[in-house]
Amino acid sequence: MSPLNGLDPSMNRVSALMKGKCFFVTGGTGFLGKVLVEKMLRDCGELDTIYLLVRPKKGKEPSARVNELFDSPLFEKLRTTRPEARKQLVAIAGDVVEKDLGISPADRALLIERVNIIYHCAATVRFDEPLRKAIMLNTRGTKLVVDLAEECKNLDLLVYVSTAYCHLKEALLQEKIYDPPADPHKIIKCCEYMEEKIVEQMTKRILMDAPNTYAYTKALAEGLVSEKMDKIPSIILRPSVIIPIWKEPIAGWTDNINGPTGILIAAGKGVLRTMWCKSNTYADFVPVDIVANAILLSTWNYVGRKDHEKRVYNLTSSAEFKVTWQEIIDIGTSLVEKVPLNGMVWYPGGSMKDSKMVHNICVFLYHTIPAYFLDAIIVLAGHKPILKRVQDRISKGFEVFEYYANNQWDFVSTNILSLRHVVSETEKDRFCIHGDDLDLHTYFEACIRSARIYVLKEMPDTLPGAIKHARRMYWLDKFVQALFWYFVMYMIYSYSTTVSSVVDSAWDSTKGFVTPSIMGSEQSTLN
Repeated sequence: MSPLNGLDPSMNRVSALMKGKCFFVTGGTGFLGKVLVEKMLRDCGELDTIYLLVRPKKGKEPSARVNELFDSPLFEKLRTTRPEARKQLVAIAGDVVEKDLGISPADRALLIERVNIIYHCAATVRFDEPLRKAIMLNTRGTKLVVDLAEECKNLDLLVYVSTAYCHLKEALLQEKIYDPPADPHKIIKCCEYMEEKIVEQMTKRILMDAPNTYAYTKALAEGLVSEKMDKIPSIILRPSVIIPIWKEPIAGWTDNINGPTGILIAAGKGVLRTMWCKSNTYADFVPVDIVANAILLSTWNYVGRKDHEKRVYNLTSSAEFKVTWQEIIDIGTSLVEKVPLNGMVWYPGGSMKDSKMVHNICVFLYHTIPAYFLDAIIVLAGHKPILKRVQDRISKGFEVFEYYANNQWDFVSTNILSLRHVVSETEKDRFCIHGDDLDLHTYFEACIRSARIYVLKEMPDTLPGAIKHARRMYWLDKFVQALFWYFVMYMIYSYSTTVSSVVDSAWDSTKGFVTPSIMGSEQSTLN
C-alpha cells in the first residue's frame, strides 16, 4: 500500500479505531503487558473494555490483582487524568498453562461474544526454564489462545508477541514466517503425557541446536499462529530485548532486572566485575513503550488500513543504530558517581574479557574469593551468608547472556519502519516507534534512577548518603589496590632476593670447587 500524503497533522486514527472495541490481553500483569494496558487506557480511552487474563497469586484473587495493578506507580498519571479508567479493566480468572486457559464456561462465552482484538503477551522469559513448563506456557498456551480466537464471533485481529531471538539459525532475520523446529502439536502431546523428569532427561535431544527452552518454545508457538493465518486475522510481532520505558509515563521505569538494567545494577552494587563478552559486538534493545506503541500501530495498520500483506513485524533497533556492549559499560561507569546505589558492596569496576580463560580467572579472583571473604565476616557478625549465593545467581544468569553477547544477529525491520510514513504528526508523537532523538546517557541515567526507586526500593532521599558511601568505597578500593600491588612487589622483591642469594651461594660453592681444580691443573702443567 502506498504512503499517504497531505495528512491532517491532528488526525488520530489509531485512537479512533479503538473506540468501542473490546480487548482480551494475556500477560497483562507482566512487564510489557502493564505498559501496553496503561498506554491503551491513557491514549485510547474510548475503548470499551480490556479483559485481562489473571491467575490468583499469593492468596490474591484476580480482581484484587487488577486493583493492585491500577494502583501501582506506573498508572499514577492515568489515575490523575482518568480515574474512571479502572471500570474499563475486567479481570478474567484463568491461567495460560491450564486447560482452556483455566477460564470458566461463562467467562469464555463472554469473550467469544464480545472480544474484537486479542493481544497474547503471556510467556515465561526465563531462558533456563524447564522444557515441560516452557512448552506448557509458551507453546501450548499460544495454541489455547489461537483456539479461543477461532471461536470469537467478532474478531478483528490476534496479535502474538514473539521474540526476535527464536530463529537463531538465521544470521539475518527476515520479516517472514519460518518453519518451526519441530511439529508443535506432537511436542505438546509429549509434554502433556510425559512426566517432567523424563522430559528433562530428553531436553538436549529435543532442543537439538536451540540454545535454550525460551527460543525453542517461542519458535514452536510461531508455527501454531502461522498455520492458522488463513483462517484467523493475525500478525506476529518479534521484539528484541525489551528494556525500560524511554519516554512515558515514567522514564526509565521497569519492574525487573532483565537485560542491561540487571547488568547496571549488579555492576553498580560492585558484585559484577568481569564479563565474558566481545566488547565490539552490539546489542539490540527496544524500550518497552516503543514496543507497546508498535503493537497498537500494527493493529491499526491491519484493521484500520486493511494492510493484510504485513503479517510479521521485527521490532528491532540495530538496523538504525548500533550500541556496543562497551558503550553500555562506559555509560554505566560514567554514572556511578552521579547515581550510586545504596549498600554498595565494593566500588564498581572491572571490564569485559574477550578470553573465556581470562574471564574465568577473574571470576575466581574478583567474584568467588571476595564473596567467601565477605560472607565469613557476615557469619561472624551473626547473620546468614548471602554474597556467594548472589554470585552463583549472577553466574547462572550470565551463562545465558554470554551466548547472546558473543554472537551476532541482524534483523530486517522494513514493515515496522514503513508505518512511520503513513501516520500523522499527532499519531507519530503519541505512538512513537522510532529512537531518532534517543540520548543514551540520559536514558540510562533515567533507568538507574527508576531502578533505585521501583526495583530496589531506594528512595531519592537516600541518594546523598549513597554518594558519601560511594566515595568511601572509592578510597577503600584504591587503598586495597595499593596494598595488593605492594604485596605483589614485595613478593617479587623477596623472591628475587632469595633467588639472588641462592645463585650467589651456588656460585660461591662452584667457585670454591672450581678454583682449586684449576690451580691443581696449572701446577701439573708447570711440573
